[in-house]
Amino acid sequence: MKSLPSEIKLIFLIALLLVVLLVAFTIFIVLMYNRKQLLYLKEQQLKESEHQNQLLQKELEKQKVLEQERERISHDMHDDLGAGISALKLQAEFLKQKAGDDDLQSDIDELLKTSEEMNISMREMLWSLNSGNDTLGSFIEYAILYTGNFLKKTRIMVYSECEDIIVETPISTEMRRNLFLCLKEAVNNVYKHSQANTVKLSFSQEDNNFSMKISDNGNGIPDGQKEGNGLRNMKRRMNELSGEYTIIPETPGTCLVFKIAL
Repeated sequence: MKSLPSEIKLIFLIALLLVVLLVAFTIFIVLMYNRKQLLYLKEQQLKESEHQNQLLQKELEKQKVLEQERERISHDMHDDLGAGISALKLQAEFLKQKAGDDDLQSDIDELLKTSEEMNISMREMLWSLNSGNDTLGSFIEYAILYTGNFLKKTRIMVYSECEDIIVETPISTEMRRNLFLCLKEAVNNVYKHSQANTVKLSFSQEDNNFSMKISDNGNGIPDGQKEGNGLRNMKRRMNELSGEYTIIPETPGTCLVFKIAL
């Protein structure tokens, strides 16, 4: 391949820098997330007595400060990193119009693809950071939106239904994150392996018990097939939530059922 022009090299360097910044920021968020979980456990212990309730107030004040900091980081990330990714994408599209070499255009296409993937990852992280999304209604709304956007360029139609959902029901950040990652893995498996043309998301609530079902009309999971990393990861995440994970064969297709106590 011909050597790349200096403008393209600069674009690739900027892209690499943004990736490094995103990784570093992710590590920082994980540390903050772990800190939040420790505070949450302390909160449960402080509820045992009136004296502990006084201490709880102090912990809640610290938690509030932490939530405010998380919101600030979320906004800064959206404004700074988001703007940088958008500018990179626009510049790459402009250079693609001027590039005549097929190999060069192919490289720019890869850069555009990477920019779009980074943008999607950033939006998912922003959603996870926003404490205003710690409700069942917010999770369901985002799950349906994500699935529709992920499959919008495929032939797979997306349907959804909700039963007895109380949208204001609080859900912890950990539950929301793990449930979303299970849904994300399940939808990706439908796209890659099922050969389905429909997928249905079903959400139901009974008191403090929540159920999420993801079903398709594809070719199902072959008998005797070994459990892959995706299925193992979903099972592990549900175990972390003390929840249930079940695979129900259907004719045609497969139904994955996730159940947790809120």
